[in-house]
Amino acid sequence: MKTKTDFVKVDSRNRITIPKKLTQKLAYIYKIYEKNGSIILEPVQEIPEEEKWLFDPKNKAIVDELKIALKQKANIDLGSFKKYLKNGSK
Repeated sequence: MKTKTDFVKVDSRNRITIPKKLTQKLAYIYKIYEKNGSIILEPVQEIPEEEKWLFDPKNKAIVDELKIALKQKANIDLGSFKKYLKNGSK
């Protein structure tokens, strides 16, 4: 598969503008590094601090239980709301 190549210039403030046709699938954060003379932008998905424990291997059992619980159908009896209807009937 042949890829179309675009060229970009570094501006006076050392910035590069990514062509609009490539921005549709952009991530919010990137890790940038050099590899074999090429500059690599690697998308990174940020995990909020309060959710990091979910990805700790020592919590795998808890996470597995959470996954099972989330798949189960909730069966909650909310009781009757009849008393809130006007005239108490219907």
